[in-house]
Amino acid sequence: MAAGGGEGTTWIKILIAGGILVGIANGIHMAHVGPTWLLATLLAVGGIGVVFGSCEAMIVCIQGIAGRLKWNKFVAGTMAGLASNVPEVVMLGFVIAKDPRIGFIVVAFTLHVGAAAFGLYSALLPRDGSGHARMPEPLVKLSTDLFACAAGVFLATGGIMMLGSVFGGGTAELLATDLYVIGGCLLFVEIVAVLRLLARFSKDGPKTEEEIAQDEAQPEQEEVEIMSVRAIVIYGLIGVLTSVLGGHAVGEFADILVTGMRAAGYSEMLGALILSVFACAGAIAMIATAHSKGLYDIALANVSGWINQVPFVVMPIALIMIALFSQLGVTTPLPGGGALPIDLETTSVFLLAFPPLLILWKAVQDDGYVNWVETAAMMAVFVLTIYFLVQHG
Repeated sequence: MAAGGGEGTTWIKILIAGGILVGIANGIHMAHVGPTWLLATLLAVGGIGVVFGSCEAMIVCIQGIAGRLKWNKFVAGTMAGLASNVPEVVMLGFVIAKDPRIGFIVVAFTLHVGAAAFGLYSALLPRDGSGHARMPEPLVKLSTDLFACAAGVFLATGGIMMLGSVFGGGTAELLATDLYVIGGCLLFVEIVAVLRLLARFSKDGPKTEEEIAQDEAQPEQEEVEIMSVRAIVIYGLIGVLTSVLGGHAVGEFADILVTGMRAAGYSEMLGALILSVFACAGAIAMIATAHSKGLYDIALANVSGWINQVPFVVMPIALIMIALFSQLGVTTPLPGGGALPIDLETTSVFLLAFPPLLILWKAVQDDGYVNWVETAAMMAVFVLTIYFLVQHG
């Protein structure tokens, strides 16, 4: 049904192994023994293992819900991807509590990494004789609307941030109220999009001859046993509780990484890129697993959901957390009373999200297919954007 491990016990073993590594790291930290690099490695590997396991637990939970409600594969995959954001949001909460600015940059970078993953994955899709890869109907009719909306929001907000930086005397800041308004608007769009997704696309409709032929070419999937409500609740609780453990570990690793890279003279944007790749590890694993099983619609649901859910789920929640932490005193307010500084780094990651989202919208929405030229164009734009951010951002 949904992407991800969900099947077998590999993810449980990864979760347990990650928990053991995090426990060892905490022991080393409390005892004040061992080199910093060893502590950071244990926190990173163990934390990601726990976060991955918590994502898988959330996915199994959604699999059970999808089976009971008879959702189709694309919707089930999208909802699984949505649920997998819970551990990521918890992890980002710990990063933001350490450094709100870095937390914001990491979230924005996650969108760029997701766009690059979409472009790369489009090259792996099965294609017809003319070199076109078909996109699922919900992706064409709904996700592209979200691509366009996110592009507009990032362009408008990035533009006002740039103007504030130029005319704000070098002390421009986004206030907590600004972040609440931006976050609230983005979450509103996501709520409407999810409701429309469930209303319009949760059940399979009539298929074209081409879609039937592609379905027949894919391996047969066994019937999924209906999961009990009790099991669904248990997996959901496991996912939420373990996400706190893994999120805290990755947050500590982020603090060590950023501090170390700053001291060594490396660009903090490079550190943010590394952290964003860590944050995306669960989504990457889900996409790879679904693709290896021939479940292309589920893989596409995850990779497109990754892009949609960063601006409409992860980003708004991160903005609200930054504002809330600033007001509660968890983080130190800026000199002007703001919650997020407007500088070159924060502005560039926001403003430069516009080109990738624009080309994503155009590549998918025009005819419902992705051809080789569009794939090459996406990869060129996405890689170039990430390069500029790391090298000059």
